[in-house]
Amino acid sequence: MKEIKLDISPDFTMEDIRKIRDYHYEMTKDMTREERRAYNHERWSKAGKWYEDFLAEREAQHWVAAEPETPYGSKT
Repeated sequence: MKEIKLDISPDFTMEDIRKIRDYHYEMTKDMTREERRAYNHERWSKAGKWYEDFLAEREAQHWVAAEPETPYGSKT
Protein backbone atom coordinates (compact mmCIF):
# COMPACT_ATOMS: atom_id res chain seq x y z
CA MET A 1 0.00 0.00 0.00
CA LYS A 2 1.19 3.52 -0.78
CA GLU A 3 2.30 5.92 1.92
CA ILE A 4 0.89 9.39 1.28
CA LYS A 5 1.01 12.17 3.87
CA LEU A 6 -2.33 13.84 4.51
CA ASP A 7 -1.86 17.27 6.12
CA ILE A 8 -5.19 18.61 7.41
CA SER A 9 -5.34 22.06 9.02
CA PRO A 10 -6.86 22.47 12.51
CA ASP A 11 -9.49 24.84 11.05
CA PHE A 12 -10.67 22.29 8.42
CA THR A 13 -11.20 24.40 5.31
CA MET A 14 -12.48 23.71 1.80
CA GLU A 15 -8.85 23.17 0.81
CA ASP A 16 -8.70 20.29 3.31
CA ILE A 17 -11.68 18.65 1.62
CA ARG A 18 -9.80 18.83 -1.68
CA LYS A 19 -6.73 17.30 0.02
CA ILE A 20 -8.82 14.38 1.28
CA ARG A 21 -10.36 13.81 -2.17
CA ASP A 22 -6.91 13.91 -3.79
CA TYR A 23 -5.57 11.55 -1.12
CA HIS A 24 -8.28 8.97 -1.82
CA TYR A 25 -7.74 9.30 -5.56
CA GLU A 26 -3.98 8.73 -5.21
CA MET A 27 -4.55 5.73 -2.93
CA THR A 28 -6.93 3.99 -5.33
CA LYS A 29 -6.01 5.15 -8.85
CA ASP A 30 -3.94 2.09 -9.80
CA MET A 31 -6.15 -0.49 -8.07
CA THR A 32 -8.32 -3.00 -9.85
CA ARG A 33 -12.02 -3.08 -9.11
CA GLU A 34 -11.53 -6.03 -6.74
CA GLU A 35 -8.64 -4.32 -4.93
CA ARG A 36 -10.68 -1.13 -4.53
CA ARG A 37 -13.62 -3.14 -3.19
CA ALA A 38 -11.36 -4.87 -0.63
CA TYR A 39 -9.71 -1.55 0.31
CA ASN A 40 -13.07 0.15 0.88
CA HIS A 41 -14.48 -2.84 2.77
CA GLU A 42 -11.50 -2.76 5.15
CA ARG A 43 -11.93 0.98 5.76
CA TRP A 44 -15.70 0.67 6.30
CA SER A 45 -15.17 -2.21 8.72
CA LYS A 46 -12.69 -0.14 10.74
CA ALA A 47 -15.06 2.84 10.77
CA GLY A 48 -17.96 0.65 11.94
CA LYS A 49 -15.84 -0.87 14.69
CA TRP A 50 -14.66 2.58 15.80
CA TYR A 51 -18.28 3.82 15.93
CA GLU A 52 -19.46 0.81 17.95
CA ASP A 53 -16.60 1.33 20.42
CA PHE A 54 -17.41 5.04 20.63
CA LEU A 55 -21.07 4.35 21.44
CA ALA A 56 -20.15 1.71 24.03
CA GLU A 57 -17.76 4.14 25.72
CA ARG A 58 -20.38 6.89 25.82
CA GLU A 59 -22.96 4.49 27.22
CA ALA A 60 -20.47 3.39 29.89
CA GLN A 61 -20.00 7.04 30.83
CA HIS A 62 -23.80 7.52 31.05
CA TRP A 63 -23.88 10.03 28.21
CA VAL A 64 -27.15 8.61 26.96
CA ALA A 65 -29.67 11.42 26.50
CA ALA A 66 -32.78 11.29 28.63
CA GLU A 67 -36.19 11.36 27.03
CA PRO A 68 -37.62 14.88 26.91
CA GLU A 69 -40.49 15.62 29.22
CA THR A 70 -43.64 17.51 28.35
CA PRO A 71 -44.21 20.91 29.98
CA TYR A 72 -46.38 19.18 32.60
CA GLY A 73 -43.81 16.58 33.61
CA SER A 74 -45.46 13.47 32.15
CA LYS A 75 -43.93 11.45 29.33
CA THR A 76 -47.15 10.75 27.46
